[in-house]
Parts: sequence; C-alpha cells; structure tokens
Amino acid sequence: MAKYLLLKHYRGAPASVNDVPMEQWTPEEISAHVQYMRDFAARLEESGEFVDSQALAPEGTFVRYDGEGRPPITDGPFAETKDLIAGWMVIDVDTYARALELAGELSAAPGAGGKPIHEWLELRPFLGGHEHCVTE
Repeated sequence: MAKYLLLKHYRGAPASVNDVPMEQWTPEEISAHVQYMRDFAARLEESGEFVDSQALAPEGTFVRYDGEGRPPITDGPFAETKDLIAGWMVIDVDTYARALELAGELSAAPGAGGKPIHEWLELRPFLGGHEHCVTE
C-alpha cells in the first residue's frame, strides 16, 4: 500500500470544465458537492483506502522563526496555500493506477448546475511511499 495526497485547489491548476467559483454556487449545489465528497470518502473507508480528508478555512498566515521574541508573520506577498489549496484527501492504495482512478472519480464532484466540475486535482505520493508511481 502507498499513501497519496489528493489536493483540491482554489486556483493555480488549469481551469476546470465547470469553472464557476464555489462562492457563486447555490446552497443546494454546495450541499450536493459536500455530500458527493462524504459518499466518496465513505466508500473508500469501506474498502480500507481512506486515510483522511479535510476542507481548509480561507484564513492563514505565514510564520517563521526569527530569533528571540515574537516570530514575524505576513499575509503576503507570497502565493499562500490559503489562496491555492481548498482541501485534501489522503488515500492508501495498492497501485499508482488505483490512485489515478480515484483522483479522476473525485474530479467529477458536482458543482454549479449539478454538473461535474471536472477539476484538476494534484496527486502527490507521500515521500518513501511511491514505489508504484510512474511519471509520464
């Protein structure tokens, strides 16, 4: 088994087919999207392939150690993960092909108008756990 991280992006990835920002979705469309994600995770829990998933709040701050005293913080000018990453799912699968299959299925979560988003997801193996990974 190898663990993979599926990253959902706010921006930074190529535009999805159904490219309507979530803040423009109706409450029903948001509910349908969240339910799809829950159902997907539940299915993977049953198969033993689910590890974790989280949606991220839009707030965030860069912090670093800068010697004694209070660490400096900033809200920019960097491209911050709060601007880029919407959430993630961690899966533990037997093959890279299975990780690709699941990422493709997750990409079909419904969005505006109830139509699949066809969003690009970033698939990243955990360090030391990508024996099956093939980059082509």
